[in-house]
Amino acid sequence: MRLGFDVGGTKTDAVAVAPTGTVVARIRRPTGWGAEAVVATVAGLTAELADTVGIAASEFHSIGVGMPGQVAPGSAVVTHAVNLGIARLDLEATIGAATGLPVRAENDVKAAAVGASALHGAQRGDGGSIAYLNLGTGVAAGYVTDGRLWRGAHGAAGEVGHISVDPRGPLCKCGQHGCIEALCGGGAIAERWGRPGALPVRDVFDAADAGDAQALELRSGLAYGVAAAIRVIVLAGDVDLVLLGGGVTALGDRMMSLVVSELASSAASSPFLRSLRLAERVEMLPPGSPAAALGAAIIGAEATEQEAVAHG
Repeated sequence: MRLGFDVGGTKTDAVAVAPTGTVVARIRRPTGWGAEAVVATVAGLTAELADTVGIAASEFHSIGVGMPGQVAPGSAVVTHAVNLGIARLDLEATIGAATGLPVRAENDVKAAAVGASALHGAQRGDGGSIAYLNLGTGVAAGYVTDGRLWRGAHGAAGEVGHISVDPRGPLCKCGQHGCIEALCGGGAIAERWGRPGALPVRDVFDAADAGDAQALELRSGLAYGVAAAIRVIVLAGDVDLVLLGGGVTALGDRMMSLVVSELASSAASSPFLRSLRLAERVEMLPPGSPAAALGAAIIGAEATEQEAVAHG
């Protein structure tokens, strides 16, 4: 039985996964700030999940952790996780040493891509190729083919958020204008909206429904940005399916209908784009999907699988 953790800026989603790949237990807890708090959160949830499934923590097979930041392939060292107040954290030396279990880490979006691919394959009965597009505070994607994550030569595969699709568009924090993330990232939309609220993107959609001019512009930009990301992903990787996840997708059909309309509009004058049937190759993950934590559990299990191969 494997453990997977999706460590976010506000909460940590933890799952215990049976050998069959089924999530048998799931717990969510607030995430603390800084390296010590993150380690304490993961350790505490490990003990909770052990109690929930009725085994000792040492009996788990492996631990996988997905979190924001950079992770060297095949390691458990996370760097530049600025949203968690972490410059560098070695999870093998902390969680691994405390539990005696092998630990593997991965960037949270890439972990979610692996989990989304596993869920999709279980539903459809096949692997195939998918791209997971995370629409949250920022925008990024992960590519998975036949269950295997593609990171690229330098780990930057899927960083579609900083592709400029409108040189006259809003300024992005990366210094370019009209980046996909500047148009449809939740953080960028909240900053441009500039009005207080717990859920700024939802507030923008509500205000747009009421005819607010600024909200209408922001909503239109969001749909354009998401559609542009889908076009880039499919044209670059020709994946079977693009799965959408992240906080912005909580808008559901209110957002998806606009994205589909934008995809249709852009393809209206292009027989080539129409032939790609982009709108038919996009789905949203169900609300509350455990994709990121499940993906982390799958990645964590790779550590012991590779150890077994290395040591016969």
